[in-house]
Amino acid sequence: MQLKDSSGQGHEKLIAARNTILGLAAQDKRLVGVRPNGQEDTPQYQINVDQAQAGAMGVSIAEINNTMRIAWGGSYINDFVDRGRVKKVYVQGDAGSRMMPEDLNKWYVRNNKGEMVPFSAFATGEWTYGSPRLERYNGVSSVNIQGTPAPGVSSGDSMKAMEEIIDKLPSMGLQGFDYEWTGLSLEERESGAQAPFLYALSLLIVFLCLAALYESWSIPFSVLLVVPLGIIGAIVLTYLGMIIKGDPNLSNNIYFQVAMIAVIGLSAKNAILIVEFAKELQEKGEDLIEATLHAAKMRLRPIIMTTLAFGFGVLPLALSTGAGAGSQHSVGYGVLGGVLSATFLGIFFIPVFYVWIRSIFKYKPKTINTQEHKS
Repeated sequence: MQLKDSSGQGHEKLIAARNTILGLAAQDKRLVGVRPNGQEDTPQYQINVDQAQAGAMGVSIAEINNTMRIAWGGSYINDFVDRGRVKKVYVQGDAGSRMMPEDLNKWYVRNNKGEMVPFSAFATGEWTYGSPRLERYNGVSSVNIQGTPAPGVSSGDSMKAMEEIIDKLPSMGLQGFDYEWTGLSLEERESGAQAPFLYALSLLIVFLCLAALYESWSIPFSVLLVVPLGIIGAIVLTYLGMIIKGDPNLSNNIYFQVAMIAVIGLSAKNAILIVEFAKELQEKGEDLIEATLHAAKMRLRPIIMTTLAFGFGVLPLALSTGAGAGSQHSVGYGVLGGVLSATFLGIFFIPVFYVWIRSIFKYKPKTINTQEHKS
């Protein structure tokens, strides 16, 4: 997160707002390890130049900066050859005249008349605290804040906690500060806004494919009604894993959302095995109930086999350890829970859904034109 000084109140106010946020975050149980990312303020000697006084004495700001740069920092002049080796030549003030802050008054600046004017005539110095490196974000002074969710808390909830803390700043006398998410948090926010669209698109594609397969607009609904059963299983197993294992990675993150898209297809697969066979039996003249029960019995073994094969395939993801295990757990738990739920609940509910849809939308068997048949 980047905390921005949108109103230009200065570095001290920005640091005060940052420290207030850190203090409130330390008291919030949804957050862990909230800290600033960067160097802390250190003692600095600040030189204040009275530009009006310097202008009256004929001293330009450029000449002041140039004198200080050369005297205190050094300036490159040229190279010379010393016994066959090229060495660089720098000019800089003597060490004894730039050791203490009071040494600033020993230096003089040449004005536009060629006269030497002492620094003490137009500049003063004082000790203060400041950042070794001033950060800007989109042209605005800012500080970077990092942190992690507490165990058992999703990244979305932890980000919401930070937003609530920042919203409290105006009531504490710290107005004019804004924030922006960056890095993985920004990517999560952007991807989270696209998740409903991706789910809807996945369901639409499955529906259109099934409508083309069955040449019907009603039968695909009996397949899609199984999808919530898989989603429920994915959510339940992920939640149980988060509670039992205390794994903060098991949450509604981007990897879990990818698993949900896979669960949609896997749930529909089981339903297709029963619905397609029941439809074929019904077209051959069997009764709706008899065709559905016959299809459920005949397709039970293929459903169990494909579920076991895919379940054992994603089991290593759910049990993985080491680097990247958090993302693998989210995918593994989500897919495994969805497959198991869609299978063991679908065995009972898929026939019910098919009979229900067929009862609402009456099946009309195809008729053959007798006249055309005779001809």
